[in-house]
Parts: sequence; structure tokens; C-alpha cells
Amino acid sequence: AWRTRPVAERAAVVLRAAELFAERADELAAIMTLEMGKRINEGRGEVGVVADIFRYYGSQGPKLLADEPLPIRGGEAVLTKEPIGALLGVMPWNFPCYQVARFVAPNLVLGNTILLKHASICPRSAAAIEKVLHDAGVPADAYVNVFASSRQVPWMLADPRLAGVSLTGSEQAGIAVAAEAGRNLKRCVLELGGSDPLIVLDTDDLDETVRTTATARMRNCGQSCNAPKRIIVLADLYEEFADRFAKRVTEYYIPGDPADPSTTLPPLASRAAADEVAAQIETAVASGATLRAGGHRVSGPGAYVEATVLTDVTPEMAAYHEEIFGPVALLFRAESESEAVKLANDTPFGLGASVFGTDRARAARVARGIEAGMVYVNKSGGSEADLPFGGIKRSGMGRELGPLGIEEFMNKKPIRL
Repeated sequence: AWRTRPVAERAAVVLRAAELFAERADELAAIMTLEMGKRINEGRGEVGVVADIFRYYGSQGPKLLADEPLPIRGGEAVLTKEPIGALLGVMPWNFPCYQVARFVAPNLVLGNTILLKHASICPRSAAAIEKVLHDAGVPADAYVNVFASSRQVPWMLADPRLAGVSLTGSEQAGIAVAAEAGRNLKRCVLELGGSDPLIVLDTDDLDETVRTTATARMRNCGQSCNAPKRIIVLADLYEEFADRFAKRVTEYYIPGDPADPSTTLPPLASRAAADEVAAQIETAVASGATLRAGGHRVSGPGAYVEATVLTDVTPEMAAYHEEIFGPVALLFRAESESEAVKLANDTPFGLGASVFGTDRARAARVARGIEAGMVYVNKSGGSEADLPFGGIKRSGMGRELGPLGIEEFMNKKPIRL
């Protein structure tokens, strides 16, 4: 019944959901802080982005779904845009509301229906999101939250009523879901890990560049797939940048209660996650990396790891190739622009990247040489409702957000007139 409702009605429901998310920002942020330790201010900001995503698709959806004339030889045709059916979303814990919004908002406008399996540590977030959508007017059977385990995902994907799956998560989770989707001939969108580079070509305000890059890396306690994890600085700027960056990280990022708005460094999502990050740092230092700041588990209760800066990381070290999902920045020195691009591309991942420089044309030229799904100039990544989001290589496949985000689970059906 949801797919047969006029697109204007579906869009109106999605717009109402945007209003409710904005109204309930404090409630949702508090739940995220409780479940995975997100700073309360970052939680409010996340819900603001969620509202913007629903607002974008609610307002732009009817235009994006309009029939398109399709010029053909010897006649006329029209390209129609239709839903494909019920979809499964498998969501992660690091952005409990935002990740869901990227998948759900465009597909509800399109007319698909949703089964949503959230991360096991986010049950309250999952229930609260479902409540918002049902209160906005999404029918109870058009969006269903399922408290399923990861072991149940293959069983769900085998069900012939399911038309596709979207997963945001680890590389290994993506491999497993993609294999099941392929085995069952289901459409699949994957947003996986990242080891995003940020290249600093030059700057006319070093302190501001340091502040911006540190903020980007330490956002969400470093638990962001598209955070700039490898910061590559040209040689003439490198030493001063590294000194100021390490100083900023040491002095500004202090562990504290994530519910306190003044806290700058919250805990990681679990003690196991904190132990893993600490072990990765220890392995890197034992292999010859230089510890410029932080590097240790914080004693006492909670899953805290100090904000950390590593330099002198080489290709022989595990830290050079793997994703460190925590408050750890790797700094690299590049002797030239071409070496910076080579370093940026020397990774199995390809999610996002950033280039900073005073010459915008030069920065844009460097951006074109980077192998990634998206590149930002003089901006450290992030997410915008109308800008497509997604990666290449081992960072996944498909796009979310923007005009491309509504097309992944769409039947683009030509009708010959």
C-alpha cells in the first residue's frame, strides 16, 4: 500500500519526520550518549543532519522521481522511476541516527519499505527512530525495526520477499553481506571502512588548519569511517604542523563525561574497542613509529584512550594499511605534491579525502588525482544531504545521499510510447 500512495503524500510524511527529529533532538542525543558514549553536543548535531536529510528528500523527492522523456530513434519513450520492494538495512553503532537516515529517507519517498536491523548496542536508538517515523505517518508495516542478531541476516536475505540490502559497517561485515546478497541475487549497497587522507599543500593560517584537521580526526572520538586518519603535509610545513598538531591534541582533548557539554574527549563505544585501539598503537610504536602525543588507555572506569598522534609510520607497519577506529592521527611528510598523492592512494580503502591549500585550482587538481569516492577541498569531509556519499575499492559500493542516493534501489523502467 505504501508504494501506491502518491509520491507527494509519501514526501509529506518524510517532511513531517524531519520536523519530529528536530523536535526530539535532545531526547535522541541523550540516548546516543547513553548507548555508545557520543558527546551530547555531537549527538544534537547528528540529529540536526538527520532532520536535514529527511527535509531534503521530502522536498526534492517528487522532482527526483518525476518521469523523464527519453529521446530514441524512430519514436518516443519515457523513463519511469519505481520502487523495487522491501529492503533490509544493517546499521552500525557509531552514528546511530545519521546512518539510518541516509538509507531510510530516500527509500521511503521512493516507495520502498524497510526492515531495519540496528547495531546490538543501540536498541533504544532503534526504537526511538521507529517511533519518530510512525508518529510522522509511516505505516507500521512500511518501516519495521527488528531486534535481530547478525547471525539472522543471511536468513533474512534468503527470503524472496526481500529485494535488497544496505549495510554500513566493517569490511568483514560487508564481505559477508555482499556474498549473501550475491547468492540470493539481491541488490546491495555497502559503506565500509576508510583510511581517508588529508593533504595539506600550504596554508596562510597554520593554527586554523591544525584546529580544523584535529577536530575532523577526533570527531566522534575518532569513530568515523570518513574521518581524515592519515594527514599528509608537504615538507616545508611538516615539522611546524606536527609540533602544533601534537600540542593541540594534548592540550585540548581531555577525557570526560560525554553527557557534559564541556567534554572534549568521550569514551569509545566499548572497552573492547578501546583495548583494540590501544593495542594498535602499541604495535605501531613497537614497530618503530614515533609517539608524538597520547598513546595510552586512561586508567579508571570507562573505555577511554588518550588522543594520539603517530609519526614515522612506514609501509612495513600494520598501522600504515589498517583502519584505526579511535582518536589516533597518523602524520606523514611528503617531499612533493606528487608524493603526497602517491601516499594518499597507497591504501586498500577509498572512501573520502580532503585537500587543503591556498590555491583552490591547485587543490582541485590534486583532488582529481586521489582515488576515492569523494574529495573535499579546504573542508575536512563531513556529510551534506544533497551531496552523494560513498566509496570505492574496499570502502564499499553504491552511493547514498544527494540525487544518486534515491536511485540505488530504484527500478528505472523505460516505457516505449
